[in-house]
Amino acid sequence: MDELMEPAGKDISASALCNAALGDLSGRVTVPVYDRGRMTPGILHIGVGNFHRAHLAWYVHRLMQRGDASDWAIIGAGVMEHDHMMRRRLLAQDCLTTLIELDPDGGQAAEIIGPMLDYLPVEADNAALIRAMADPAIRIVSMTITEGGYYINTDTGGLDTAHPDIRHDAENPARPRTAFGAMVAALRHRRDTNAGPFTGLCCDNLQGNGAILRQTVVGLARLADPDLADWIDSHCSFPNSMVDCIVPATGPMETQLARTIGIDDAAPVTHENFRQWVIEDDFCAGRPDWNLVGAEFSDQVHQHEARKIRILNGGHQILANIGELMGLDTISQAMENPTIHSLFSKVQTAEILPHVPRMPGLTATAYLAMIDRRFANPAIVDTIRRVAFDGSARHVGFLLPSVRDGLAAGTPVSGLALVEALWARMCAGKREDGSRIEANDPMWDMLTAAATTARHTPLAWLQMTRIYGDLANNPRFADAFADWLASLWQDGVEATVHRYIDSPPTS
Repeated sequence: MDELMEPAGKDISASALCNAALGDLSGRVTVPVYDRGRMTPGILHIGVGNFHRAHLAWYVHRLMQRGDASDWAIIGAGVMEHDHMMRRRLLAQDCLTTLIELDPDGGQAAEIIGPMLDYLPVEADNAALIRAMADPAIRIVSMTITEGGYYINTDTGGLDTAHPDIRHDAENPARPRTAFGAMVAALRHRRDTNAGPFTGLCCDNLQGNGAILRQTVVGLARLADPDLADWIDSHCSFPNSMVDCIVPATGPMETQLARTIGIDDAAPVTHENFRQWVIEDDFCAGRPDWNLVGAEFSDQVHQHEARKIRILNGGHQILANIGELMGLDTISQAMENPTIHSLFSKVQTAEILPHVPRMPGLTATAYLAMIDRRFANPAIVDTIRRVAFDGSARHVGFLLPSVRDGLAAGTPVSGLALVEALWARMCAGKREDGSRIEANDPMWDMLTAAATTARHTPLAWLQMTRIYGDLANNPRFADAFADWLASLWQDGVEATVHRYIDSPPTS
């Protein structure tokens, strides 16, 4: 989730962001040229964080700037407690957002985007959300709710039907607790009124994210209404997609940056000068022509997302856990550290790249070099804490597939075992200097307890089967993990990592 901090004191020289101020602001930054009063909704997005506003919303905005897609405006929604704050902030500024692009050479470019029409009330029973999604005008329901939000049973890969939220929604279909329960309720109404289906578009970093969204929605529907589940499965579409843009969280520095260019924005967004979106062209109720503004419709989404998730997202986890242990603040600082950068490069080259699918054009090696440059961008203040958040989902999705492929292929996994040991060491809750690491995972209590036990019994960490499955039973990986974790506690992070860096690759 994007973590917002309360903005610092206002700069009296800055104009408060709102529709009425766009004329004055047009002399300072690019502003919408389309008539926002003539927009009509076509997309409902759940999880209006920074990434959504720098990515999907930007693509819609770019189409509107061309004079297109006025009937694809976005209605924002949320189901979490922290969504109340974002709603208040965005409604106060007419759902406008300042995007600030930061390039590695110190340049910056700002624009104000306005494809969002409204932000629904955040309610315990999701009544407003259900009503909005039941409206035939909504043809796409998209979401960014974090990788860990899809109720996946890590033992089976299927829907976690035992989860209390899923049980609640199955038993109370008219008063659902989750976004997925709300989708099921809205689709029931659409079926019963012949309003037709909508497309469910996942924008989270999950391999096969559309298939996972289908599994969650259809699986939840099946628990209460098998006929509805069959209708959803047959009529709705859930395209897979690959999304990419590094978008830090917003804090006082970002709000002040907006003020330096004359905009008082309570929730500005900074982002890197790179953006990519590859999507399956499978939309049951129509779609915007995002390909006209840089997105790519492709039947090779799986290959794109496998490369991105393993190299970029997996690379983020390699950096974040050791960066936290060493007391660093940002990803670019981690890349500047010779020990961490050497770890990143060796694990990627020896243990991740061999399992990345080959694609026309950019090789895996060239793609890694591009990611290296992007991570090193000092203008992007992407915090270690943000990237390390929700490791219990991110390690499962981003790193462990490379471990399993390496074990199956007989290629090295020792560095990946070290990365997992660094995560276990981090979850013990203390940095190398003895300072406390605050809770940073929905399963933090479980992780901390396992990490504490693993200090003396390393395999206790791998025996968290909901994360590692049967990997504790594989001696090649388990023995390497146990050796590295023991070394981290006895010899420290630097000495242990250098032992890996200086050793020849082994299987």
